[in-house]
Amino acid sequence: MNDQLKAKLNTLPVSPGVYFHKSAKGEIIYVGKAAVLRNRVRQYFQSSRSMDNKTLALVNEIADVDWIETESEVDALFLESEMVKRYMPRYNILLRDDKSQSFVRIDIKSDWPTVTLTRNPLDDGAEYIGPFYNTFALKRALRYLRRIFPYLTTPRRPGQSTLNEDLGLSPRLSDGIDAYKSSLRRLLQYVKGNRAALMKDIEREMRQAAKDQRFEEAAALRNKLQSMNELKRRVMFGEQEFMDISKDQALRDLANIFGLDREPVRIEGFDISHISGTSVVASMVVFLNGVSARAEYRKFKLSKQQNDDVANMYEIISRRFSERNIKSWGMPNLVVIDGGKSQLKSAIEAIKKQNIRVPIISIAKRNEEIIIDKNNSQVNLDGLTSEDYQNTSVVDEGEYWVINLHVGKVKSSSHASNLRGVGGVGVFDDVTRLFQRIRDESHRFAVSYHEVLRRKNQTKNILEEIPGIGSKTRASLIKSFGSVRAIEKASEQDIAKVVGRSRAALIKQHLSRPADEMLQ
Repeated sequence: MNDQLKAKLNTLPVSPGVYFHKSAKGEIIYVGKAAVLRNRVRQYFQSSRSMDNKTLALVNEIADVDWIETESEVDALFLESEMVKRYMPRYNILLRDDKSQSFVRIDIKSDWPTVTLTRNPLDDGAEYIGPFYNTFALKRALRYLRRIFPYLTTPRRPGQSTLNEDLGLSPRLSDGIDAYKSSLRRLLQYVKGNRAALMKDIEREMRQAAKDQRFEEAAALRNKLQSMNELKRRVMFGEQEFMDISKDQALRDLANIFGLDREPVRIEGFDISHISGTSVVASMVVFLNGVSARAEYRKFKLSKQQNDDVANMYEIISRRFSERNIKSWGMPNLVVIDGGKSQLKSAIEAIKKQNIRVPIISIAKRNEEIIIDKNNSQVNLDGLTSEDYQNTSVVDEGEYWVINLHVGKVKSSSHASNLRGVGGVGVFDDVTRLFQRIRDESHRFAVSYHEVLRRKNQTKNILEEIPGIGSKTRASLIKSFGSVRAIEKASEQDIAKVVGRSRAALIKQHLSRPADEMLQ
C-alpha cells in the first residue's frame, strides 16, 4: 500500500456508499457497495488469510480508492448496479454474470397483479425494473416497501389465508381491484425515483380527507407518509438527492473533453424507431448524475408517419424544447442524438429555432463515433491534451469533428458494439461506456414503444373492422388466443366459448372474407 492510499483510507466516512478500486493506470477494476464505507474498504487491506485468490489478486492491483457517499444502504445497492453496468470492472465478474441479475416484475395488467422477482424478463406486457445484482438486498428493500404499499406475491385463490391482509402486507379484497392497482402504481412511482411528487399527492389527499371529516382515511394516509419519511432515503436516486458527481470519472472526463462548465447533471438521449415509416415513435431517456432516471423518460408518437429520420428528429427536438416542456422538464446539460450528421444537423436547427443554447452531439451507429458540429454543438475540444490526442482519433471533416474515444477496440456484437469490446486500452473507456449506456437505453425505450404501437395497429387492422365487436371483446379474444393469427386459425366453436355463438359467427364470417374485400 502506498503512502498516498494509506492517507486516503484515513478519510473514509462512516456513511453508506459505493467505492471504486483503481489500478495504477487509473482504471476502475472493482466497484462495491458498503453499509459503512470506512469499515468495508479498510477490510481489503487487513489480514489476507481469509481472502480467496480473486480478492488477493484484486488487492495486489489496487493503487487508489475513491467513493461516493449515499444516504442509505439501499441507495448504495441501486448505485452499485448502475456503476457496474457503466464501467464493467474486470473483478466484478460475479456481478456481471447474467445468472446473478434479478428484475422486479409487476404484471400490472392482470386482474390481481403480483410483485415477483425474475432473472429472465419477457415481452409479456408486465412492468420490469432492474437489473439488480444483489438479490438478498433487493428482497429486503421490497419488504420495507410492502409495509407501505401492500402487494400480492402469488395469485389470489379461493379460500386463501387472510393473514397477510391482517398484517397489512397484502391488499384487502374488500377494498377492490381499483384501489389495489392504484397502490401498485404508487409503488412503481416510488421505486422509479418519483418520491417527492408522490408524497405531495398523498399529503394533499390526507388534508382533503381531514377537511371532509374522513378521519380514518386521513389517519391511514398520515401513517403512510410517516413510513415513507422513514424510507425516503432508502430506495433509488432522485434529482434532489446529494451525490458528489465530481468523483464520477466518466462525467468528469466528459466535461473536460467537451469543454463544459461543469459535470453534466442531466443528460438526455433521443432515438427514432419505425419500420418503413409506420408506427413512427421516438424516445427521450434521462440520466441524472450519470444514472438512468426512468421516472424522467418520455416517449413521443410522431404526427406524420414517414420514413424520414431527419424530419422525424426535427419534430421531436422541436417538441422537447417547446416552451411548455422546458417549463415542465427543465433544461439538460447535454443532448445526445442517436444518428449521424444529418440527424444532428436537423436537431440543431430545431433547437436554434427555439432561440436556446444547449450542448448537443450525436453518436453514429456504425463505429460508435461521436459527431460534433464545430459551430453549433456548443462544445469544444480544448480539454484534450496532446497525450489525449495520441490515444483518440479526432478527424476534421469540414463542418464537423468525428471522434473515436475507443481506438483499438474491436466490435463484439451488433448494436452495443463496444460495450464488451476487446483489444486496445481506451483512455476514455468510461466515457464511451456512458455514451453506450445512454444510446442503448434510448434505443431500447424507442423500440419497446414502437412494438406496442405496431401490435396495436396489427390488432386494429383486423378486429376493429368488425361491426359490433367492442374493445372489451377484442381484449378477451387476445387474452384467450394470444394473437390475431391464432384467432383466425381457431374454430367458430372455440371462439364461441369466449364471446358467444352470435359474435363468433360474425367474427369468422368477417375473417374469412378476402383481404381486398376487407380493405374496401
